[in-house]
Amino acid sequence: MQAACAMDPGEEPPSMLWGLDPLFSAFARLYVRDILQMRESCQVPGIYFYNLHPIFKVDVLGTVVYKREREDFFCYGVDDGTGVINCLCWKNEQWRDQENTGKPNAKTSGGAYGGFNPVSELKKLKQAQYQSSCLEIGELLRVRGPVKTSRQQREIMASTYYKVTDPVMAVQIAWMLEAPKLYRQCYDKPFQLKPISTGDSASSCLSRATHILKDFLKEKAVTRFRPHEVQDFLLPLVPSLPQKTSVDQEHMAGPSASKPLRQLLKEVLQILQDEGTIFCKVKSQQEVYHVTERDKELLITTKDIIREDSKREKYAEKGCHVLHILSSVRQKYSPNVSKAALELVLKSLECNSDIISCTDSHYNVL
Repeated sequence: MQAACAMDPGEEPPSMLWGLDPLFSAFARLYVRDILQMRESCQVPGIYFYNLHPIFKVDVLGTVVYKREREDFFCYGVDDGTGVINCLCWKNEQWRDQENTGKPNAKTSGGAYGGFNPVSELKKLKQAQYQSSCLEIGELLRVRGPVKTSRQQREIMASTYYKVTDPVMAVQIAWMLEAPKLYRQCYDKPFQLKPISTGDSASSCLSRATHILKDFLKEKAVTRFRPHEVQDFLLPLVPSLPQKTSVDQEHMAGPSASKPLRQLLKEVLQILQDEGTIFCKVKSQQEVYHVTERDKELLITTKDIIREDSKREKYAEKGCHVLHILSSVRQKYSPNVSKAALELVLKSLECNSDIISCTDSHYNVL
């Protein structure tokens, strides 16, 4: 089983660098399937790697499918829909008396004239805490703690665990919506160390230019633009060019702009296209870039494609696959729409409750 294999020493980053990864000190909300398949570090036992992220503690929400009770601990089998993992949950010594009584002592004297009795209220609180830690099969459990391997089986040594009351499944739905986002934004991106930059290096200048253009598009709610209309915002980042007056900037527009400025603008636009923030609907000499999330025609086209194709028997059950949607959008709207741009469109439609994601890559209309 892959879970029992150790990583190649040449693949994992040095242990002295693990603390630079934010996931190392966080409870990772991984699927049980991935927890079971993580490879253990060959440098430090008890540390595991997912996409080169060093992980040793996790956060899991799932249904109890089996239970074993011992004098000192509970052992729950937790199923999150992707797999089952053992969770070792130690009992609190203060709760052992509650196991024998099952309920607070009825003979406890109350306060005068039915007033507040701290001793009685404390016993009720302990009883409630005990009930939240003693689960039965079919109940929902949230558990957080370090991952261990015992007898060649992966398990969680719970540092915190409690029963989750979720009658309308609101907690589970929120969890299922958040997990794919964490995977896309964090877990599925390999851990990489960024080089230390000194002064206004090329990478830091490019990063600043990208943020400047993003902020402009957001603040002004721009729907489409031409490159020469935004290049003046990047002028302060090109040190080889003197600051121009408004009259001089008009003469720089278009082909007459300086080579460093045009090169910087070209790289920024390429980054925004790779991220899906913008796209060029029609390739021409005078390119016009569309802001993806504000292109109403693209949003309507994508929604119509999902609505029509989800009626077909092939897509009725699981919904339309993202690659099928991408192919249809390129045929009906523009061949230059990238997958990253389409993912932003699908995210926007889902936030507006126009569509729903059936899986990580399948969508259907509500």
